[in-house]
Amino acid sequence: MCYVIVTSRSLCWTLLSLLAFTAVLSAVITPRWLVGPPRRTNTANNGTEHYSPTVGIYNRCTWLYGHKHCGNFNVEGFATDPSVFPACWKAALVFMALGLVVMGTTIVAALLGCCVQSVGRKSIFNLAGLAQGVAGVIYLLGMILYLAGWGAERVQRICGAEADAFYLADCSLGWAFYSAVCGILLTFVCAILSGQAEKSTAGNKVQDKVNEGKSLICLV
Repeated sequence: MCYVIVTSRSLCWTLLSLLAFTAVLSAVITPRWLVGPPRRTNTANNGTEHYSPTVGIYNRCTWLYGHKHCGNFNVEGFATDPSVFPACWKAALVFMALGLVVMGTTIVAALLGCCVQSVGRKSIFNLAGLAQGVAGVIYLLGMILYLAGWGAERVQRICGAEADAFYLADCSLGWAFYSAVCGILLTFVCAILSGQAEKSTAGNKVQDKVNEGKSLICLV
């Protein structure tokens, strides 16, 4: 018989896992990791306007043909010249994408956890928590590689010639960078909370409901 078990702790863990995944994903696809110093440019009406160029892991926003233009700079994928797509950022993108795949798998496991509490006699929550810890470590490697790429030619064109690995010179960090950091921290929090989710679905209260013959069990 299939039992659907939902507790406040398992639900909280699932929602936090989804939030962590979304925070990192939105950061990766957004060109707001680095924000350059304000610049002046001429507009179509012969006026001047200030704008700040921004750059992400594989995309950027700049001023082109009289208006702001955002797009990818990895035009040839990982074969793109390192002066355009820094080698460290290529590796960072791989690690961040791999972390997202692992984290996405744990979210599927979290949803299945309502009906399937174990896989091969191992708690699905504990397995997912372990995978989330691995995803967090992979994210950290990606972030370190991203910071190491700050000395690349692309960053120096925006932030100044003084920019170097782990030093931004005239640039500032955009909201996407902080979103990635928050997502990574939440990933580690989820890895810890997975144990609480497992305990809440295997407790005496749940067993009492099972003995009563209930197939849908919801506990606060």
